Amino acid sequence: MASGRSSPDPDPASLPGSVKILIAGSLGVGKTTLVGAVSEVLPLRTEEYVTGQEFGIEDPTGVDPRTTTTVALDFGRITISEDLVVYLFGAPGQDRFRFVWDELRAGALGAVVLADSRRLESSFPVVDFFDRRGTPFVVAVNCFDDATRRYRPDEVQLVLHLDPSRPVLLCDVRRRLSAKEVLIALVEHVIKRRDAG
Repeated sequence: MASGRSSPDPDPASLPGSVKILIAGSLGVGKTTLVGAVSEVLPLRTEEYVTGQEFGIEDPTGVDPRTTTTVALDFGRITISEDLVVYLFGAPGQDRFRFVWDELRAGALGAVVLADSRRLESSFPVVDFFDRRGTPFVVAVNCFDDATRRYRPDEVQLVLHLDPSRPVLLCDVRRRLSAKEVLIALVEHVIKRRDAG
């Protein structure tokens, strides 16, 4: 028999805290792969088959042949401790879906701008997006095996006209450890900015 009483709300102090991180970059740079490499749960993916129509809108030069593309977001989770959970939101890379970036950015600790070592110039609009909004971010260059050139972090800073204080990492998002190092670098960057401010 129901007593008519509702169960008490949990003590807010006992609930885990959460951190939101946005993973952004141009089409085909490896955002979905990064989220999948580090997520402890099967990532939520909103991919659709490529119809060919995308190539009239996007420039696929330098992008691996693809059968699917993210149309809304990728979502993953990492439990750091009983008190802290990290939620990863991978943003769609096509220009026509960029309107959702501000929504995904809301409440985020910061962002990882994932760049493609074969076409760094495709990162200019992404860097500009976060720069204009004052969002803390790091640049992580996904080093593809077929890249014709290997960049050093200081070269990436020059090519992308980044402030020398902007962290730049070289990574392979297929490797869990490499992807985790990118996320750690973002958290360290945010802490450093807060301590300096």
